[in-house]
Amino acid sequence: MTKKLDVQATRSRTKKYEPILPGTKDWPVVWMAKHRKEFVEQVIEESFSHILSLKPNVIDLIEELELTLFKEKTRITQNPWVVDPEDEKAFWSGIKKQLIGVSKSEIEPGGADEKVAKQVLKAIVGRYAEEVAGNFKPSHYKMTRSLVTFGLTRFLNGARLKGIDRFFKSELSLMDKIQIVGEVDDLRKLAKLGTIVMVPTHFSNLDSVLIGWVISTLGLPPLIYGAGLNLFNIQIFAYFMNSLGAYKVDRRKKNLIYIETLKMYSSLAIRKGIHSLFFPGGTRSRSGKIEDRLKLGLLGTAIEAQRKNIQEKGEDAEKVFVVPMTLNYNFVLEAPSLIDDYLKIKGQERYYAESDEFSSSAKILNFIFKFMTKGGNISVSIGKPMDLFGNYVNGEGQSFDKYGRELKVYDYFRDIEGNVTTDLQREKEYTKMLAGKIVHEFHRINRVSASHLASFTAFYMLRKRHKKLDLYNFLRLSDEDLVINNDEFKATFKKMRDVVYETYKAGKIDIANHLTGDLDEVIEMGLKNCGMYHPKLPLVRNRQNNITTEDVKTLYYYSNRLKGYGFEKYI
Repeated sequence: MTKKLDVQATRSRTKKYEPILPGTKDWPVVWMAKHRKEFVEQVIEESFSHILSLKPNVIDLIEELELTLFKEKTRITQNPWVVDPEDEKAFWSGIKKQLIGVSKSEIEPGGADEKVAKQVLKAIVGRYAEEVAGNFKPSHYKMTRSLVTFGLTRFLNGARLKGIDRFFKSELSLMDKIQIVGEVDDLRKLAKLGTIVMVPTHFSNLDSVLIGWVISTLGLPPLIYGAGLNLFNIQIFAYFMNSLGAYKVDRRKKNLIYIETLKMYSSLAIRKGIHSLFFPGGTRSRSGKIEDRLKLGLLGTAIEAQRKNIQEKGEDAEKVFVVPMTLNYNFVLEAPSLIDDYLKIKGQERYYAESDEFSSSAKILNFIFKFMTKGGNISVSIGKPMDLFGNYVNGEGQSFDKYGRELKVYDYFRDIEGNVTTDLQREKEYTKMLAGKIVHEFHRINRVSASHLASFTAFYMLRKRHKKLDLYNFLRLSDEDLVINNDEFKATFKKMRDVVYETYKAGKIDIANHLTGDLDEVIEMGLKNCGMYHPKLPLVRNRQNNITTEDVKTLYYYSNRLKGYGFEKYI
């Protein structure tokens, strides 16, 4: 990139698409809401049977129940949340009373103790299934969608327009602030042919609201998704999550019974043709890196669902399509607390985290206002759809290997005799294979903006200067040791932009259109947009017009967005 880039530097406006289904009555999630009772009952029955197959020995089952009781009593005592049910203590006290009378030493097959153990298991599974299940309501969904669009648009224009005009003019809208790029047309086609499982990167608690808007803008019916129960502690998120019908995921619950019930809920939904979304990283990226190690549990439920549908319907079974998505922010609301968490986990006693300072509805609304008024944009990249084995699929739903040969999903579940069989070990390997392909696609569609490149360049220039220090001592450097000469920064930024562009031409990363503009303007945009919300800015100019940071930890967080490509060696 020595002269002029061959990518347009113009800014595009997001298109509003027509719905792919004519009315709400046709939405898969509406069917699920209408049959919620039956659906939950089926989750309970199948979870119950599956757990018994995992614990066929009654003594093992009782020990699992006792372990679950211990973990739950500990959770209630040591880590209670506002959203926890009021009858939690009473329920688990009742479970304890039932288990006290069960003897593990004198159990007769089919006897009273075995019956009690199974009754207790059914009760726990039933409670968990009801806790997990969403409550989607079309009327609430429409109202919430309108509120998000109207409210955020008014926030945007509030800083630009005065008086009554600010409420009625929409010179700029979310269409201008949020850009959607990538394989939109294929996604819309495939949503009519089969079941979509969308797998986005996860950086902020705002991701769910953003994705909800994107789904609506693309004309897709709502997707169900697992929202962390912790979000329901924050009133504004609780409203949105309940309105959108999210099912609840309580990451405090690590016991087998809860995990298997949650997985069964996801699997059954996909089998029923309910478009789904889950964050395969499991939780927000603490380091700011794109996820490179995915949680396999929920991914595995999609493969299980595909196999069960094939066993039931044969080669006519609808396919499940996986669609990776990257959310490309200039700044992340929770970045300071997230990087503190990461450093604490990585360094253990060598680093002490501060408390999360963004935990209320008022602070989140303040963040949204600043996003909408300060000029920062978000881009959402839709990756190439793939089947459950990581093969890319076209708009007609056909799978192809890397040589262009068409593949049949049906064949992946056959044994050597040609019969479709259940092989859990084989499905574990498929899940690992799929996870690797999703990670690859995350990196391929990662859209580099000026702020990403500026933070990466600045951090690694400083890191190289102090390469003898380990990370934790580096993060304790004084302000005077964290200044970069402007000319040196400009030259290195230009070099790194060239490197990123060559990587883009090789099809291994994506770039924002503005990155191809005038060098000085791109640098200023990067400095301005990097973490613009935070009280202490990751990148600023000092009085001598040189580059420095007010918060090197947060600069580290933003620099990590370009980790995984080997760019460090060019600085």
